[in-house]
Order: sequence, then C-alpha cells, then structure tokens
Amino acid sequence: MIIAIDGPAASGKGTLARRLAAEFGLRYLDTGSLYRAVGVAVLQAGGDPKDEKTAVAAAQALDLARYSREDLRTETAGNAASAVAAIPAVRTALLDYQRRFAALPPGAVLDGRDIGTVVLPNAEVKIFIKADPDVRVQRRVKELRDAGQSIIESAVRADMAARDARDSSRSVAPLVPAQDAWILDTSALNADEAFALAKTYITSKFPRS
Repeated sequence: MIIAIDGPAASGKGTLARRLAAEFGLRYLDTGSLYRAVGVAVLQAGGDPKDEKTAVAAAQALDLARYSREDLRTETAGNAASAVAAIPAVRTALLDYQRRFAALPPGAVLDGRDIGTVVLPNAEVKIFIKADPDVRVQRRVKELRDAGQSIIESAVRADMAARDARDSSRSVAPLVPAQDAWILDTSALNADEAFALAKTYITSKFPRS
C-alpha cells in the first residue's frame, strides 16, 4: 500500500503520516525534509536558495544523513525549502528518489505538497490535510518554542503566509488537492482524533483480514 499525504505547513500531516506508517507497517518519508536539506545546503554554502544553478547542484549532491531534525525544522530552513521547491529542475532531481522509496516493499507513507498530484499520482490512498491559518500559526509557534527557539509570532505568521503563497502559486507542482484525495480538516482536531479518522478512512478502503 502507498499512502500519499499532502498539505500546507503545520497542518498536522507529518505527525499523521508517521503514525499511519507505524500503524500499517509501512516505511515513511517526509519529503519536505529533502527540500529543507537542499535549502540548508545552499545556505551553508553561502548561496541563494532562489538561484537555480546552486540549488540544483545541492539537490543532485544531497546527503540527507548530514542533517539532524533540528537542522531542518527551523523557519529559515522552511523558507529556504519553499524557495528551492519552486525551481522545476530541483523537483526533477528529487522526484526519482521519492518514487524509488515508495516502490520498495512493503509500501510507504509519503507526506509533502505534491505527493498525490505529481510524485505518486497512482497511490492507493490520497489524503489532503488542511487547517485554519490561525491554528497552523499557533501550532508552529508552539513547535518552535518547544524546540528552544526564540521567535516572534508575527514573524511566523508572515513567513507562513509567504510560503503558502509560493507553494500554491508556483507553476510546477502547486499545492492543491488531488482530484481523488480525501480532505481532512484538522483545525478542531488533536493528533489522536485526526489519526482515528484517517485510520477509519484507510481501513474502509482496505479492510484488514
């Protein structure tokens, strides 16, 4: 089974994807981490994430093992990821990696922004996660502060709005639900409630023996 989960930042897709992978015994890939790693690599080299040549070179030489989760979860990394993700050649460089990962048994859960539409359009399960922007801002603020980062809520709000605009308006693989995706609004749900609903939806499509 392949499960594709898409949605904007702080919608809850990563938490849900990890739990579903554990529940159904599938491998898990946070595809956003690939773009974050590319963005961070460009920044560490003193480059501009919007520069195509630099970003593509970083994508082609990507070694995800070089970066910790903490390296990739900052707002700076997120903004750099959104910039490099808007470059078609970067997306092409990372596309095969994602598809090879999904093709290995016993199956996989991938989360990102174009999994159900571009990366794995034939996935058996497609879920699009959405949440109210104010809720997403509060979740991201809590995540960053819990990680010990000193942040200003207004800055997080502005960065998130800018990322949403870039992700939804880019010409290649914009952030939109696949036509056959199940839409899950997590605005008023905690992680357990979102997981329960998603699990029920998946088992309705693929009953367990």
